Amino acid sequence: MGSTILTLPPVETASLPKEHYLNSSHGLKSWLLTQDHKRIAWLYLIALSFFFLIGSFFAGMIRLELLTPLPDLVASDTYNKLFTMHGIIMVFLFLVPSVPATLGNFLIPIMIGARDLAFPRINLLSWYLYMFGGLCTLTAMAMGGVDTGWTFVAPLSTHYLNSNVVMTGVAIFIAGFSSIFTGLNFIVTIHRMRAPGMTWFRLPLFVWANYAASIIMVLATPVLAIAVVLVAIERLLNFGIFDPTKGGDPLLFEHLFWFYSHPAVYIMILPGMGVISEVISTFARKRIFGYTAVAFSSVSIAVFGFFVWEHHMFIMGVSNYSALIFSLLTMLVAVPSAIKVFNWASTLYKGSITFETPMLYALGFIGLFTIGGLTGVFLGSMGMDVQLTETYFLVAHFHFVMVGGMLMAFLAGLHFWWPKMTGRMYPESISKLAAVTTFIGFILTFMPQFVLGYMGMPRRYHSYPPEFQVLNVLSTAGATVLGVGYLMPVLYFAWSLKYGRIAGSNPWHATGLEWQMQSPPLTENFTTVPVVEQEAYDYEWLAKKEAEERQEITV
Repeated sequence: MGSTILTLPPVETASLPKEHYLNSSHGLKSWLLTQDHKRIAWLYLIALSFFFLIGSFFAGMIRLELLTPLPDLVASDTYNKLFTMHGIIMVFLFLVPSVPATLGNFLIPIMIGARDLAFPRINLLSWYLYMFGGLCTLTAMAMGGVDTGWTFVAPLSTHYLNSNVVMTGVAIFIAGFSSIFTGLNFIVTIHRMRAPGMTWFRLPLFVWANYAASIIMVLATPVLAIAVVLVAIERLLNFGIFDPTKGGDPLLFEHLFWFYSHPAVYIMILPGMGVISEVISTFARKRIFGYTAVAFSSVSIAVFGFFVWEHHMFIMGVSNYSALIFSLLTMLVAVPSAIKVFNWASTLYKGSITFETPMLYALGFIGLFTIGGLTGVFLGSMGMDVQLTETYFLVAHFHFVMVGGMLMAFLAGLHFWWPKMTGRMYPESISKLAAVTTFIGFILTFMPQFVLGYMGMPRRYHSYPPEFQVLNVLSTAGATVLGVGYLMPVLYFAWSLKYGRIAGSNPWHATGLEWQMQSPPLTENFTTVPVVEQEAYDYEWLAKKEAEERQEITV
């Protein structure tokens, strides 16, 4: 097989390429049995959108219940099931797989110059496992739901509740294997299938971020699987693993669960950070400031993430000495995240900045993630955590990081690479309005919850003292605005599939291998093996090439 040095594509045409991955084969069977990483990314995107819709419905019901102090919409048991199913669906079926399973699946092989992931069949199997886990979750919901909270707290989940705990645990167990297989596929692909010249320090930072998240997927997810299996064993066989009345230790479950679930935060947020690095560099027209520091900060976050789980357990009777150590480690894990934010700001400094839609979402991510990160310092301090951890302060902090940060990053990436995925553009003015609406709606929804938590309103309660009503009404009104902001991209993305302007191969004038091929790409990505000769984010090289192209056209 020959090789070539990739340069900028020729003058754009006004129509889509005749052959691309979307029209290479037709029929439902061709999609359900595909081994093309790009089509599998679409399967994930469709499924994720479906589960996000269900999780958002539960969130809306929660906010409607909290409009008034009294429980006048749903009963207490129903409310418990609402926030439990909302958390389980959003965390395990949306936030964890969102960027890696969609954008990561689509882009990683293309970004490193490969034709597919290392194990295409396992990639398809990952989607089927994800869907099977999701269907098991929906089955548990249809059978009456589960009311443990998304953390499955034992011995509550093993002994005292009569809802569908085992079915939901099985669903999480199966979905966990999907995550493990995806992470393994990414690691092997990045190690073994990079194009000639694509050294580790020429990799896009999006690849570095997904590589670090994949390490967490492979190492941490089995611990969650063990925890939910032990819950099922104790519940079905009446063993005393976590129940202290039978000789068990409930703290054991907390250690197992949070050993996975805190690193899982970085499974969610690290790929989103990779998206932000790509978007910031493109729309500032500059190299990422401190590329090496940003790359290693991703790996550092992955490593440090395994050493801070006990900060979720300060009020659970752990040793004060170990709590002090974990509090210190929690402060240290903020350092690599701060490095990223500092380097993004430095990249913007004196950059030639334009405010296209992906850039608006990226700037929204930086703002919301910074607020979420700084409020995390309060929760990492033992004295403050004891007062705040069971209040709405924690709810607001978690949503600022995971939903405000992660979802803004996901939307930034989806808008950024949508022209590459479909070959068409979306309406720019409406998409900018959606970005601003989403940001404002998020602030209106969750900023009042910081105040509610400071004032002492406990989380997971469906009734509250009347003095908290004004802030709850404001939060619910903000959730309505946020819902509109989330709905708008669904509508104009669907519209753009048929009516959107032809994008061309590189509408953003960005660097990277994915922008040096047709849009949408061929099934095999590259007809010849690419050879990489420039650094990542080399906009000086790109400007020179564009000038040469213009000169050739003029001549």
